[in-house]
Amino acid sequence: MSLTKLSKDTEINEIVSTIMKDGGVIIENFLNEELNQEIYQELSKQLDSIPDGEDEYFAGTKTRRMSRLFSRLPQMQLVAMNPVFFETAKAILQKPLHFWSGENRVELIPDVQIGMTQAIQIWPGQKAQPLHRDDAVWMWRHPIYGREARVQIMVAVTDFTEENGATKVIPQSHLWDDQRGPQIDEAVSAEMKAGDALIWIGSTYHGGGENVSSEPRIGLTMSYDLAFLRQEENHYLSMSPESMSNFSDELKGLLGWNMSSTFVGFVEHEGRMMNPLNLLNAQQTSQKI
Repeated sequence: MSLTKLSKDTEINEIVSTIMKDGGVIIENFLNEELNQEIYQELSKQLDSIPDGEDEYFAGTKTRRMSRLFSRLPQMQLVAMNPVFFETAKAILQKPLHFWSGENRVELIPDVQIGMTQAIQIWPGQKAQPLHRDDAVWMWRHPIYGREARVQIMVAVTDFTEENGATKVIPQSHLWDDQRGPQIDEAVSAEMKAGDALIWIGSTYHGGGENVSSEPRIGLTMSYDLAFLRQEENHYLSMSPESMSNFSDELKGLLGWNMSSTFVGFVEHEGRMMNPLNLLNAQQTSQKI
């Protein structure tokens, strides 16, 4: 079984239904050639100074990983706010729940946040990464009864081929329980042209492929997660308020400077539970004066 490939112009509901059926989908031409080339040039330059990993089991010893992309990559905003990815993530994650507050039955819709970012450069000779589920960081249990924790994207900054270490995915493995382990012969390679993107969910087994080619491959990944879960990457120490001055309020909130609909993330200010976005904006304004 192979992964379905859809156009970036496909309706969001079709993208979502494909992901929920197969565990993932490939979006062709997710980034246009000019934008992808800008990202390639920027990442290639910065990855030159990143050392190889030291973990033979998971991170790889011939793989370079670079996070803090919102402070390193000017084009990161365009990736995060791309409506194909953003709207797909919200459609999957923002399923309402009902709670009782006294005599009132209240509907709450969970917020989403940006979880982790990483540029991954797999060099020749790197063995395949163990197949895993990303929602394991929260010890999520399976089967999942109606709520995914994460929607993730892998943008092929260079061509992804089976030979150069394209991401391996086990289609429909999001339907498995926790007793069934992944086998490499069940996985398929997410082969993509530069600018294409793989979108998958946290319960799908996947992993970086083995690079038996003569060239490295570069991928850019980030996740949208449920906002009441702790973010995998600590953005608060990765960026200063000044560095976010040109970010929209929506993007600041997605990076964690926000208070969710369930009050998670509030900051006390003068005896009140305040949205940290208000304090961040006030701080940025005062620094401009």
